[in-house]
Amino acid sequence: MLMLTMGARQTTGLFVAPIHLDTGVGIATISLALAIGQFVWGAVQPVFGAIADRHGPEPVLVAGGLLLAAGLALVPLLPTGTGLMLTLGVMTAAGAGAGSFSILIGATAGRLPAERRSFAAGFINAGGSLGQFVFAPLLQLVIGAAGWTVAMLGMAATSLLTVPLARLFRRRPGEAPLAHEGIEDRGLRHQLGVALRDRSYWLLHLGFFTCGVHVAFLVTHLPGEVALCGLPASVSAVSIALIGLFNIAGSLLAGKLGERIRMKWILAAMYASRALLIALFLLAPKTALTFYLFAAGLGFTWLATVPPTAGLVGKLFGPRYLGTLFGLTLLSHQVGGFFGAWLGGIALERSGSYAWMWYADMGLALVAALAHVPVRESRPASRPATA
Repeated sequence: MLMLTMGARQTTGLFVAPIHLDTGVGIATISLALAIGQFVWGAVQPVFGAIADRHGPEPVLVAGGLLLAAGLALVPLLPTGTGLMLTLGVMTAAGAGAGSFSILIGATAGRLPAERRSFAAGFINAGGSLGQFVFAPLLQLVIGAAGWTVAMLGMAATSLLTVPLARLFRRRPGEAPLAHEGIEDRGLRHQLGVALRDRSYWLLHLGFFTCGVHVAFLVTHLPGEVALCGLPASVSAVSIALIGLFNIAGSLLAGKLGERIRMKWILAAMYASRALLIALFLLAPKTALTFYLFAAGLGFTWLATVPPTAGLVGKLFGPRYLGTLFGLTLLSHQVGGFFGAWLGGIALERSGSYAWMWYADMGLALVAALAHVPVRESRPASRPATA
């Protein structure tokens, strides 16, 4: 399911130039629509996570699949700034959010022992990277051969495959709720209050915010950077596919390491490596090989931050309301994503390059690395436990 929903989300950058050339809608306007989509994708996740925590994930996943398909199908019919904000900005983003990390990882966490959750989160996360790897070159091929409209409608039809898969998440009659694991269940409101008073939880939000800036900027504007360097569009598609391919390995590795190494150190190392990679990219000659190597390096940490972040939230607050609490960290991620997608377009229109966005991205990666150093990985001793 994550392969399908993330395949639809992480390839939108391939459509920016074709939509601009075909409809005349400005790059900044398209970037704003995609930026709204970044925010909406994050905003719906704690809401859908709370619904899934209470009523089970199946109805959320079915509704999300239908909304995602409808939004993609309507894009060619509403090729204006307002239409793109409604379709790409709201409908497709909300639909993809209903079938994303917080719901799928939250639905799985309570069915597994604590020691297996980190790898399970990494395995689920790898599905999203696989979608990016599969759909990026395929969609670029269709765009080149038949146009962006056909590619968009094909992605809409493919996203409907999430609907039958949702049946596998049906909550069986009499099935016990997710485990509380020694944390007294006083309801979602109480657990939210506990989390929001926790400094470590807010530091995870800060790290995920910077991750969102980074990911959204690149997935939206990497094709534009390739074009500025005079390279063909195929380099963009291959680069995005390589990010997805290498993130499969990165997600699985992050999930496995989370069983043995403190997850905050994994996250700190990931964010620091991004700053280093951006610096090397800016210094290197802008050839196709440079983009491929840059994409491969980024791929190891691209969305591999999800398993350790979800794992830390689960360790701190238990799995009962993980869909909601991790959904809120994803909201912070997508607030960052809004600025990454939007400001990238503003930078290009005003300065003709993405230079200052690269420098800002590098600085934020260093901030995120340092922010994880004081994060704790154990629950407060004072927290009440059930008998």
